[in-house]
Amino acid sequence: MTILVTGATGRVGHHVVNQLVNRGAKVRVLTRDPSKANVPAGVEVARGDLLDIDALRSAFNGVSTLFLLNAVTGDEFTQAIITLNIARDAGVERVVYLSVFEADRAVNVPHFAVKFGAERMLVQLDFSATILRPTYFIDNELMIKDVILNHSVYPMPIGSKGVAMVDARDIAEVAAIELIRRDRAPGKLPIETINLVGPDTLTGPDVAKIWSDILDRLVVYGGDDPSGFEQNIASFMPRWTAYEMRLMAERYVSDGMIPDAGDVERLTKILRRPLHSYRDFASQIAHAG
Repeated sequence: MTILVTGATGRVGHHVVNQLVNRGAKVRVLTRDPSKANVPAGVEVARGDLLDIDALRSAFNGVSTLFLLNAVTGDEFTQAIITLNIARDAGVERVVYLSVFEADRAVNVPHFAVKFGAERMLVQLDFSATILRPTYFIDNELMIKDVILNHSVYPMPIGSKGVAMVDARDIAEVAAIELIRRDRAPGKLPIETINLVGPDTLTGPDVAKIWSDILDRLVVYGGDDPSGFEQNIASFMPRWTAYEMRLMAERYVSDGMIPDAGDVERLTKILRRPLHSYRDFASQIAHAG
């Protein structure tokens, strides 16, 4: 049967597609612009988005399992609810959903609360689902690499509690493994939640020290100032997005994103390899040029 992948052109989604193809799965992607899909040979491409009811219904034809990834948008919750309803109508009950770490706790952050709402829908409607809860993406650092490299400042206010940043490649590979496990299962599997974390729990000063070591010069941590972070990103993002990012940063400062006991070991067992580290990522970025 076919696995439908949403968000297939993004940082995580394109890795999911590649992982599925490499494992011999039949894949279909849903995208607004098929000309920009850039998918491997043999992958089906369906035109549409998560608010296009007719396109969704068509995309689910012949699908057995869904990978649901919603972008952080003002209508993210509506997209999730509609997609899961259309899936249910089509008889698709096997789902891997990309949520967020501690979605049930950080309910004042809009896109965390939205994802927890979608999690509750999966439970209440008795889907056969794996809920993936990633921490902060290491790949987010690509947005601030110029500040680090050119100004020797690590500007993300991630605080002093610690954040176990996770690599998009690890997220995608776990997602693909779970999609295939559910897709090929002879019967309905129970709902499971998996925390997706990195191998190291790092504070703001810890990250600055990693960059200092790699660049062989002092890189300083910009400090715990979510309000200043909001002002900076409001210059190139919508105001509502900047405010939401501030609320998220406040959670980093107040609570961090600290793995539960056994999270790293569980992921290492699933992947059968070590997790990608922040230091390795930073080294690749620093030496890319």
